Amino acid sequence: MTETIRPIRVHVVAGGFPRGSWAGHDIDYVRRRLLDLLGQEQRAMVSVANDFQDIESWLPRSELLVTYVAGPFPDEAQCQALSQWIEAGGRWLALHGTSGGRAVPNPDGSPGRTMSKAPHHELLGAFFLNHPPIRKFQVDVRETEHVLTQGLPASFDVMDELYLLELQAPDESRVLLSTADLPVDDPAPRTFGFTYGEDTSVESDDRTRVLGYERSLGAGAVVYLALGHCHTPLTNIQPFVHASVDPDGVTPLSFRGPWETPAFERLIANAVAWGLEARRAEAA
Repeated sequence: MTETIRPIRVHVVAGGFPRGSWAGHDIDYVRRRLLDLLGQEQRAMVSVANDFQDIESWLPRSELLVTYVAGPFPDEAQCQALSQWIEAGGRWLALHGTSGGRAVPNPDGSPGRTMSKAPHHELLGAFFLNHPPIRKFQVDVRETEHVLTQGLPASFDVMDELYLLELQAPDESRVLLSTADLPVDDPAPRTFGFTYGEDTSVESDDRTRVLGYERSLGAGAVVYLALGHCHTPLTNIQPFVHASVDPDGVTPLSFRGPWETPAFERLIANAVAWGLEARRAEAA
């Protein structure tokens, strides 16, 4: 008798804004990396989109949502659908720019733009303020017993965009990764990237910043990992980098930083396993 195998359905959203653009990231590369990892799970059936349009039609048939975006974000109605799906048991693996969204002119009329908080930030559990130029920094592993951190060293170095994140539900978030490897007095130059007021990314010690966490919602959960920048000569928009990347501040035209770092590669593999584990047992 032929065994009936129940598929594990995964929906991947990977894209930039405006629709179809790269928005400063090598979206195609990350999409391929994610699909390669998901392809190792023989039960996985994967659908792919560039943004959250029509997400409501994909969620009911999916157990895992994976997002790597630079600009696209779910609107209020889509957030409501996402919230209901997660609370019913869905898992959302959110990477890098998922904590971003829409940038608006500075309220005081000064030059530059600031990030605008939206409903998806509350659901995700993090709001992106800004990041300094790409630099080398140390990532500290806070939870060694979690499935995401299995096989990781106590800390590891990475070259990446160091996101400044304001946690939206700190009491409900199990912090997995953090860093204290950033100057307190000038975490991100005010002339670089986006404008922000108070640095609400720093913890009570005035030094530590969260880079990854798990947040449970009903029967489901969200994992957000801030690491993951990469670009190509066609997609690069970084005007300069920190001296820890290049002594002269020259931006590498091709940059895959974290994606070529063994600890991060293990982290992403672990994260995909986390997303599939609850349903893998049910599908057996």
